[in-house]
Order: sequence, then C-alpha cells, then structure tokens
Amino acid sequence: MKIPFLSKKKSAKVSKASKKSVKASAKKSGKSRVIVYSTKTCPWCAKTKEFLKVNKVSFTTKDVGSSTKNAQEMFKKSGQQGVPVTEINGKIIIGFNEGKLKSALKA
Repeated sequence: MKIPFLSKKKSAKVSKASKKSVKASAKKSGKSRVIVYSTKTCPWCAKTKEFLKVNKVSFTTKDVGSSTKNAQEMFKKSGQQGVPVTEINGKIIIGFNEGKLKSALKA
C-alpha cells in the first residue's frame, strides 16, 4: 500500500550512517526497540501487529496514513513508500515476513 503524499517526491537513498546510528542506540539500551509503520486500513500491517502481540513484543505504531512526519520518517529509514515497514533494533523489515521478524527479534 503506497502512501500518496510520498509518491510525488524524488526517491532518496537511506544513508548507511543513519542505519548504523539507529542500530547503535538500540544496542546501548539493552532491549528491543520495535516500530511498526502502518496505516489503519492495511491488512498486512494488522497481521504484523498481531504477530508481535501474540509473541509478547512491545512496539510503537506510527500511522503513516494520517501523519506526513511519520511517512517521511519511514521513507528516510527504509526508502519504501508501502506498508508495513517494521524496524527492530535498527533492522528494517518490509512487509509481513514472519521468518524475518523472528530472526530480527532474536538478534
């Protein structure tokens, strides 16, 4: 599901330094930092959040459908315009992928 107000912007590359700083701050805190970028109508977003709830993983939801700031933040981190995008300790997971989610949570 693409975010309409982002699709008019030029694509930007996600800087490696930006990714490294997010990973470093997550490792310092000692606990998983999980953010799910989603929209209210996205069924795969709902599946991602349900998976995290069932596995007792606390997470923050950022609605990119109603917040330009959240959409721009997601795009800057991932280069993606579609949802869901999940960030686990700085690792970006595109879409609902149970295997990748489990792997990132173990790391």
